[in-house]
Amino acid sequence: MRVLLCNRDSDAPDAWLGDLRHALPAAQVDVWQPGLPPDYDHAVVWSPPQQLFDEQPQLRAVVNLGAGVDRLMALRLPPALAIVRLEDAGMAVQMAEYACHALIRFFREFEAYESQQRAGRWAPRPPRVRADFPVGVMGLGALGARVAQAVRQFDFPVLGWSRTPRALEGVRCFAGEAELGAFLQATRVLVCLLPLTDQTRGILNRRTLSQLRPGGYLINVARGALLVEDDLRRLLDAGHLAGAALDVAAQEPLPAGHWLWTQPGVILTPHVSAQTLRGDAVAQVVRALQAIESGVEPPGLVRRERGY
Repeated sequence: MRVLLCNRDSDAPDAWLGDLRHALPAAQVDVWQPGLPPDYDHAVVWSPPQQLFDEQPQLRAVVNLGAGVDRLMALRLPPALAIVRLEDAGMAVQMAEYACHALIRFFREFEAYESQQRAGRWAPRPPRVRADFPVGVMGLGALGARVAQAVRQFDFPVLGWSRTPRALEGVRCFAGEAELGAFLQATRVLVCLLPLTDQTRGILNRRTLSQLRPGGYLINVARGALLVEDDLRRLLDAGHLAGAALDVAAQEPLPAGHWLWTQPGVILTPHVSAQTLRGDAVAQVVRALQAIESGVEPPGLVRRERGY
């Protein structure tokens, strides 16, 4: 088995190469560079260039070193190429941490206490009731399901929405376009973990977000292009939404002077809600390649017609 590695955004490319070679001792693992002969079987990539696939049309499979494959799917890929994405790689627990931290910070009004501290004021606020803050999770894949179950541990009502029907213990599940409105109208804190596809681009817009319960809150840990940022601004200014925690933006890095930097009630982080852990990722890559070599469908196989 001959494997190409193309992880251009990594700050430790030699470590990735060493770990893959150690985990695949019988394979030849090389770092991709332009002009290599077209005799490799598989590629392990993050943010690869089109040139890789133009020069290696014989590839049987590509494993994406992340859960989101929108950038990969935007390339011209060989029609027979199997596309595999990471399903967890240590990201699910990080995503659950992030979502629960943002949720609890909003629910317990810690931002108000931070302001009081700066002003030197000691002023306890009345407690809130969890039943008044139902949490809706959009996207119930491996990451979304983990977030929904983590939120349940804090006794919030939890709802879930996905494009196709799912069942999760303790979660009131909705599916499809026909049930999206009912899901949104029952939700006050919305956590978005949807994949970015042609169907989901801009799904967080004025029409959908205005259906959240008054005083709602948005947590977006998926992709910035899912959100129409100007629509969010209008709903924040109107007071329909109380705030947002955004780990992603339509343009990354967020440009200097962008209104999100200074918008009251908005918390920003630089796309760090769930970062790929090399050891976990390499283990998933190995399982995927071994499955493909054995003629078995690998975990994380992407359905091209869905885009994820």
